[in-house]
Amino acid sequence: MRPGLETRPDFPVLAQQVNGKPLVYLDSGATSQKPRQVLAAVDAYYERDNANVHRGLHALSMRATEAFEKSRARIARFVGAADPAEIVFTRGTTESVNLVAASWCSANLRPGDEILLTEMEHHSNMVPWQLAAARAGATVRYLPVAGADAEHGLDLDRLDEFLTPRVKLFAFTHISNTLGVVNPAAELCRRARAVGAATLIDAAQSVGHEPLDVQALGCDFLVFSGHKMCGPTGIGVLYGRKALLDAMPPYQGGGGMIENVEFSGSTFKPAPERFEAGTPDIAGAIGLAAACDYIDGIGRPAIAAHDHRLGELARAALEELPGIRVLGPRAGSPRAGMVSFAFANIHAHDVVTVADQQGVALRGGHHCNMPLMKKLGLPSTARASFYLYNTEEEVAALAAALRKVVKFFG
Repeated sequence: MRPGLETRPDFPVLAQQVNGKPLVYLDSGATSQKPRQVLAAVDAYYERDNANVHRGLHALSMRATEAFEKSRARIARFVGAADPAEIVFTRGTTESVNLVAASWCSANLRPGDEILLTEMEHHSNMVPWQLAAARAGATVRYLPVAGADAEHGLDLDRLDEFLTPRVKLFAFTHISNTLGVVNPAAELCRRARAVGAATLIDAAQSVGHEPLDVQALGCDFLVFSGHKMCGPTGIGVLYGRKALLDAMPPYQGGGGMIENVEFSGSTFKPAPERFEAGTPDIAGAIGLAAACDYIDGIGRPAIAAHDHRLGELARAALEELPGIRVLGPRAGSPRAGMVSFAFANIHAHDVVTVADQQGVALRGGHHCNMPLMKKLGLPSTARASFYLYNTEEEVAALAAALRKVVKFFG
């Protein structure tokens, strides 16, 4: 099965009309749609195996536990982890970052240390580090983007200026959720190791879109959400090297993560259990494993090529419109299937509203990139983001909808 038309029958939500027009869903950067195979996996758990995991001895609990831990192992294979114990289930990318910021930083960050981020980070890969740095008396610095429209991505010529031995952790996005820039993650990790810094990759926009192997990347931590890669909402993943996870203190306390509890204190299980207090999102983990199967059934190299093609076509089509400013990589540069743009005298929310009247679903706003927007002199942008179920015909529908926007606002 190839991305595009062949995958569309697997996504029942795409068959509907919106405002009397066929739905053109171009907001996968915010959340992807779910194939029937994932919906069926979640339904099957609730219909047959619904029970709590790890602590029950009855048949349903044992079946649920087996499915839950098989899902952990499947997701470990999906990202190339050496051991399923390196996979911690969370609620999403945001909680995964917060876990590392609270736990790893409490054990490793000291006054005068630095955390290095980039100017293109999502707020979820920015605010937790600001809080951690404030607690420890450390400093957060930001590797700049280059170009008037950030078309050159990160200013890697200045990396040595920012990535010094004072940096204890370098956290960066693999693919920018606003710019569509694909960062050289393996190279950034290699450079960080050379100065003794740990690394965390925000893979929310990349893990379901292109080949990814944590061992080849050489990262210490990697985080992502299920709902952006055809999986359910409410389930996320933290990959961490086992030695690092085992040395980190618990993030939350409760049932499931303890070895022994006394009135005087408690002892805790090794990773990943020590970070999974309470009842986990069992159905979400099972659905996420089914999403891994679905994506690998198509092939991430094919998905990456498809996304790149649609992103290139969209950028070319948008550049023909009057009064438009398109952010991110120019033609011929590595890019993801995502294009952000702004009209000189039309607010992004108005763009999205008129496009919705044509059945085209876009995202408008600052995309949780407020500092980047301010640097680029923009209050907001509109964004089209593509995935394995989108088609070239939908790029044409996007261009037609935006021509109506230009005509409507004169």
